[in-house]
Amino acid sequence: MNIVCLDLEGVLVPEIWIAFSKETGIEKLKLTTRDESDYDKLMKYRINILKEHNLKLQDIQNTISKINVLDGAKEFLDELRSLTQVVILSDTFSEFAAPLMKQLGYPTILCNDLIVDETGMIVDYRLRAQDGKRKAIEAFKALNFKTFAAGDSYNDLTMIKKADGGCLFRAPQSILDVEKNLKLTTTYEQFLAEIKTFLNNN
Repeated sequence: MNIVCLDLEGVLVPEIWIAFSKETGIEKLKLTTRDESDYDKLMKYRINILKEHNLKLQDIQNTISKINVLDGAKEFLDELRSLTQVVILSDTFSEFAAPLMKQLGYPTILCNDLIVDETGMIVDYRLRAQDGKRKAIEAFKALNFKTFAAGDSYNDLTMIKKADGGCLFRAPQSILDVEKNLKLTTTYEQFLAEIKTFLNNN
């Protein structure tokens, strides 16, 4: 049996932190996993900025409530789910994901959790597992799934390389310069065709 594992932000929905940066006017919050490969460093940086500006979880959730999934993402995901099992592997947080999952038809998502104090401030985060995307691929392979993985950021690379097949989707040039051997797709039509080729061969 096959299973396709997809990143969320930048692949199916806009980058949440970029949207929040635009909403608040705080340029420093534009930094994402497309720019910074050290996730712990990135999250501590974000939490410090939120504290500095007294911004709470609810402020971010208010921004998320205005975000629409990327054009064509729902249709792409619907067709893909008619062909095979699909799981979203994301380093986002359950506190962020719910309204976006509703727009996508409630696909399965494995993500992380925030630690929030009694005032609503984000004080820390809890990873499902270190390098959880790669470990999820390893677990699916141990269950005899043939795995295909795709994403657009540094934190997607280990799962793509561990999977039986995979590609980048709309990845930035900084990643393309380093990962010259990974196939790049830039439209949902190309993306679906790449996955179908994998499914037909497995």
